[in-house]
Amino acid sequence: MPEFVQRALVIEPGTAQPGQTRVRAYRAGELVADADPPLLVWENPHFPRYFFAPDDLKAELRPAGQGRPSKSLGTSELFDVVVGDRMLEGAARRYPEAPVEELRGSFTLVWSAFDTWLEEDEVLHTHTRSPYVRIDALPSSRHVRVVAGGEVVAESRRPVVLTETGLGPRYYLPRTDVRMDLLTPTDTVTHCPYKGTASYWTIKVGDLELTDVVWAYETPLREAARVAGLVCFWPEKSADLELYVDGVRVGRR
Repeated sequence: MPEFVQRALVIEPGTAQPGQTRVRAYRAGELVADADPPLLVWENPHFPRYFFAPDDLKAELRPAGQGRPSKSLGTSELFDVVVGDRMLEGAARRYPEAPVEELRGSFTLVWSAFDTWLEEDEVLHTHTRSPYVRIDALPSSRHVRVVAGGEVVAESRRPVVLTETGLGPRYYLPRTDVRMDLLTPTDTVTHCPYKGTASYWTIKVGDLELTDVVWAYETPLREAARVAGLVCFWPEKSADLELYVDGVRVGRR
């Protein structure tokens, strides 16, 4: 079995294409944008941003000066967004010199300035989802063994194998197959628009301490529902953490 290789799906920056679903943005219960559909624009190569036509915006926009230029979209203009009695400073941006003519009069919104994003009627998390990313979580009978500091930390023949476009497989194990007494929870959390919010543990075996090398999604999003509450190990983070699948070491740092 080959080692884990992160082969991130790359879309050329500046790429634009029509979306296929309705997208709305809200702030404090007030509708700010509603597009059916918006444009999807890859300002970076990994995931798109939503761009809204002026008629899709339901709030007042006030010019707020120049913004930072984009390597792929050119110069930018900032706009404050007025929502009720609130002023969201610099929460909208336009690229009047964008290489795609349709973008030049469109606006993109700062994700964090709005508290609710919906694709159709499903809440979106973290950032826009790429239509080219697929998540699969598959029950398996592979033999997975995890070793830290010479001690077996986990061993299972009933993992769930999670695959995500552009990334290597991850093996999620039932907690009854994991030495949870060797794991200490940390305050670390991460967010994924496809899987949800993950919490982390540190492994402590004797004098060996491996921080944040174990995670779980307690209440994952629907695509990853099968890994709910299961535990995953991150062997790429430390050479002292060994992960074997059917007897072959994978994820070697």
